[in-house]
Amino acid sequence: MSLVIVGTVAFDAIETPFGKTDKILGGAATFIGLAAGKLNVDAKIVSVVGGDFPKEYLDLLNQNGVDTSGIKIIPDGKTFFWAGRYHNDMNTRDTLATELNVLADFSPVVPESYKDCTFLMLGNLTPQIQKSVIEQLPVKPKLIVMDTMNFWMNSAWDDLIEVIGMVDVLTINDEEARQLSGEYSLVKAARKIIAMGPKYLVIKKGEHGAFLFNKESVFFAPALPLEEVFDPTGAGDTFAGGFIGYLARTGDISFDNMKRAIIYGSAMASFTVEKFGTEGLQALNNGDLNDRIRQFSSMVQFDIDLD
Repeated sequence: MSLVIVGTVAFDAIETPFGKTDKILGGAATFIGLAAGKLNVDAKIVSVVGGDFPKEYLDLLNQNGVDTSGIKIIPDGKTFFWAGRYHNDMNTRDTLATELNVLADFSPVVPESYKDCTFLMLGNLTPQIQKSVIEQLPVKPKLIVMDTMNFWMNSAWDDLIEVIGMVDVLTINDEEARQLSGEYSLVKAARKIIAMGPKYLVIKKGEHGAFLFNKESVFFAPALPLEEVFDPTGAGDTFAGGFIGYLARTGDISFDNMKRAIIYGSAMASFTVEKFGTEGLQALNNGDLNDRIRQFSSMVQFDIDLD
């Protein structure tokens, strides 16, 4: 089943306690696409880059099962660039540079060949852009997943609330869930957010795992404890790519199958943080992924006798 991903394809420059990089491949759509491509999903990206974007990066995406024909290249423009420095705890970071470049005027046009997609993943962009993409599709996809952030809650509240009401799954972190709902308890926050329109809510808690909510049920998956974390950049987007990629591969959007998708997303994100940028995803193979899924399974399963 086809998956369309709308989001950033970008350059990142990253500094962590374990080292630093020059400009490398980054962007939300990049991580989402690579993760979904590893699950043999027909993934297609809608994005924009400048003439400085190397052809080998496009080739890399294509070689990993990602259709890049929806990535617009502006020959005289520069690609979106972000630079950041992570602190020792790897949970906090300083943004050193944000250069929107061609992204500043990005108005995505969904190619005709993409418009019959079964699954749609809206990366973290302005709510107006996310809405415009949904409205370009003649038939609503089987599942629309949307990511957003606190910046849009502060600057585009009305537009954000409108587009949240148009999607099936919203993915945010715990801080964003509290801001969006006005509730500290994540259970109460989830109840309020689901009342805004989405059928499902995923609340990401970074190294502490992720929650999945619908109106009746809740599921929690821990993150896999890792000996070394080199670079958290793209982990949340990898999680989203593994999550929607698994759903697209199986075609099953039930709550029970979303539990499995959460595990797949968490497992794939664990590979991303072990290397800089997309290196961990590029090297990932089915055997490694299956081994890590088994680790998750053994970590959360147990038998108990009750009186």
